[in-house]
Amino acid sequence: MTYILPRTFFLTDQSPMNYSLFFIIFCITATFSLAGCSKPEYAIKEPSIDSAKGECVALIHGMGRSYRSMNSMQDALTTAGYHTVNLNYPSTKKNIQTLTKEHFPIVIDQCQQFNPEYIHFVTHSLGGIIVRQAFIDKKPENLGKTVMLSPPNKGSAVVDNLKDWLLYKWLNGPAGQQLSTAEDSLPNQLGPVDYTVGVITGNRHAFFDKWLSELIPGADDGKVSIDRTKIEGMTDFMVVSETHPYIMDSENVQSQTIYFLQNGRFKKSYPKPQP
Repeated sequence: MTYILPRTFFLTDQSPMNYSLFFIIFCITATFSLAGCSKPEYAIKEPSIDSAKGECVALIHGMGRSYRSMNSMQDALTTAGYHTVNLNYPSTKKNIQTLTKEHFPIVIDQCQQFNPEYIHFVTHSLGGIIVRQAFIDKKPENLGKTVMLSPPNKGSAVVDNLKDWLLYKWLNGPAGQQLSTAEDSLPNQLGPVDYTVGVITGNRHAFFDKWLSELIPGADDGKVSIDRTKIEGMTDFMVVSETHPYIMDSENVQSQTIYFLQNGRFKKSYPKPQP
């Protein structure tokens, strides 16, 4: 049976997108949103005794995803000798402040049970904003280093263009409304970082992000422009040939992430990053 819904269910009068574009975005966004409905609050993996470093890495996934999206990165970090806690949180259900308050303490508590010398953070997309929000109030006393993968540190033009779509609101929830490029958006109100942060972002878009990429000025990864992943105070920055949804699965990105956690910089030397 075919159901025909009125135009106003999908779009506002200010959003004259054609239906083929809408259908593509709907399918992809719905797929990612449904992927985020898993039940576990976190997944812990411990290294072998021989490789254990006595350090813990908290992994925080992006919007509409689940902890499973960080499985490959978690495996790489565990193999490298880190205790790992992979957070699972309902990214599309509440605003960023509430998500941070209710779920961020979980990874801190779980990491602390290992009595680590340092707690590091590896984030994807929205996960980087969760960390920035959390550290406004309090940082762990044993805070180590943070690697942010494709974070919308200055918002995303995709949100600027789609935030008034009724279906976008429904699928991405309150947090999805907070990631615009406006000066008063939450990412742009959090200020510079004063801890060790490395940012890695991509310069390619996945085939299903082609239309979203066209909404973004300048080079981008299909969701966020390269320039808007940068943040004042970051320690190092690099661009890789990867896409937004899969950057965390890249062996090169995993290797660079581990190197940064060990050395406070990426393998290749770069000029001092500009915000």
